[in-house]
Amino acid sequence: MSLDSIDRVAVLGAGNMGHGITEVTAMAGYDVTMRDIKDEFVDDGYESIAWSLEKLEEKELIDESADDVLSRIDTTTDLETAVSDADLVIEAAPENLDLKHDIFTDLEEFCDGDTLLATNTSSLPISDIAEVVDTSERVLGLHFFNPPVKMDLVEVIYGNDTSDEAAEAGYEWVESIAKTPIYVRKDVRGFVVNTIVGPFGGEPAFMVSEGEADIRQADATMSHERGYPMGPFELADLTGIDVGYHVRKEGGSPIPSITEEKVEAEELGQKTGKGFYDYEDGDGADYQPDDAGGFDWLRVEARMINRAAFLVGEDVAKPEEVDTGVQLGLGFPEGICRRADKIGLDEVLEKLETLYEETGSDRFEPHPYLEELVEDGKTGEDAGEGFYEYDADDGGFDSYHNINVELADGVLEVELDRPSRMNALSEDLLSEVDDLFSSVDTDEVRCATIEGAGDRAFSAGADVSGFSSANPTDLMDVSQAFETVNEFPRPVLAKIDGFCLGGGLELALACDLRVATDRSEFGAPEINLGLIPGAGGTQRLTRILGETRAKELVFRGTHIDAERAEEWGLINRAVDREAFDDTVEEFVSDLAGGPPIALKIAKQVMNEGQDASIDAALAMESQGFGLLTSTEDVLEGTMAFAEDREPEFEGK
Repeated sequence: MSLDSIDRVAVLGAGNMGHGITEVTAMAGYDVTMRDIKDEFVDDGYESIAWSLEKLEEKELIDESADDVLSRIDTTTDLETAVSDADLVIEAAPENLDLKHDIFTDLEEFCDGDTLLATNTSSLPISDIAEVVDTSERVLGLHFFNPPVKMDLVEVIYGNDTSDEAAEAGYEWVESIAKTPIYVRKDVRGFVVNTIVGPFGGEPAFMVSEGEADIRQADATMSHERGYPMGPFELADLTGIDVGYHVRKEGGSPIPSITEEKVEAEELGQKTGKGFYDYEDGDGADYQPDDAGGFDWLRVEARMINRAAFLVGEDVAKPEEVDTGVQLGLGFPEGICRRADKIGLDEVLEKLETLYEETGSDRFEPHPYLEELVEDGKTGEDAGEGFYEYDADDGGFDSYHNINVELADGVLEVELDRPSRMNALSEDLLSEVDDLFSSVDTDEVRCATIEGAGDRAFSAGADVSGFSSANPTDLMDVSQAFETVNEFPRPVLAKIDGFCLGGGLELALACDLRVATDRSEFGAPEINLGLIPGAGGTQRLTRILGETRAKELVFRGTHIDAERAEEWGLINRAVDREAFDDTVEEFVSDLAGGPPIALKIAKQVMNEGQDASIDAALAMESQGFGLLTSTEDVLEGTMAFAEDREPEFEGK
């Protein structure tokens, strides 16, 4: 059983998850049959797919037409027809164990013996679903997140009997549809992501129930101070308060009184118009940064970290998988294991021990793996090891967590790696960029490129939540990374595909050259937040665009497309996505093959000359020219020209 044997896929269910999984499967080039029990369900699901694909085509987010993708989708209400020739079946029926038992009993009858059988369940144990299948070793979980078209994460879950061969085939298939899989190696309730998010919502609810906090205070602190995409009560209103309630009830976990009260009153969140916030007669989740403070965020994060220790210590998932899960599945600003190592595992353990002693509640009992790490002195970053190992003296690039770095053939390739936040520039990310461009051996570098991970953005701006709790004076140095890139003694090229906004635009402006896809958008929207660009944007925009156009971008806070950006001179090229890589390669080839010393001096003279008088700038240029005449590169360039060959510059 392998990816090579998967050609046709069947998806059982045409609801939100079912039609979403069908869509991403067809987008990846697979033939897929979507089945549901009624024609109207199938038709609604197919129409939703067609609408979504049309929007993706309009935004140039797919490489082929919507009609081409739709041509790979068949629909039916007959189960045997749907699955008889399928190599992979993904069940996406409602969360009812008896219903799933009926489906999987039929699947064993209708499918070949080597067909991979997967369930998209989010709450039921894989092993319970597989117990009706004689060949349960081929049953696994493929847990997509809603909506599947936008959400990048898929949990690949072992049941008690799932074979490594089946899990690996599922993992490889998820990669083939351009999603990010993580292994869940044991069939634990909540898998990885929901195991971590439980305390995020549950503990604040206990604290409010016990009169130790209020709702807005909790949401504001967790969002504006700790950087989560939304507060726990806002999240509960969005997903449905009853959803978390039933998960806790089915799992035999204690339920906060405020949650019970909301369910009993049928105030379930946005879907009923009222939950923890009022969405009909009120302003909804109207908490503000000023509401933050005085909330014991460590109590919440300590519980999440304790659950992470359970997952890692019980061999359910590795720290990297836990962190990928919460970042891609929940939009967390960083992995919970990374955050734990920053806080200090000894501080986390002390918090849990104190709460356990004070309350006697099992939810605060420290997991043995957390105790073991602390006992062994593995307390986090400061100790050199925690969930992760830290070696700041290895001279390599593995110590970076927010950027990916490769250096090959003189090209330093840097990728901003926060795709779940559209590569928003956090303080940690900027620190790593600054460290890299300050410390890398420039003798090994001919040029550098910077791009964003994922397919949505170069960078959609600064991660404002990461700076919201800082003192104004602390923010005066946030532009250092931009200056380091700007002053790097080698040419730097920004590879822009998607949004390039705010701080992302300022980082691109700090680069020397900018090549973008024609679907990219540019803007300085800070004014809409009552701010101004704070990392060189006002000055570099004025120098590049001139006063009139720079002020239009800054004052209006609107976006411009790539065509206009090229017309204004903001970028060097705007090309379609198919030509993007080739265009970038042409630029990089010229830069990497150029004379390093001359490029260094040219960049220095052009940068510094902008702030000098014309006479002083011309003097700098002359001095640079004179210095270069004595280099071996000039001799090589002259000889190559005379011999009609390509020069081979060595930077001497």
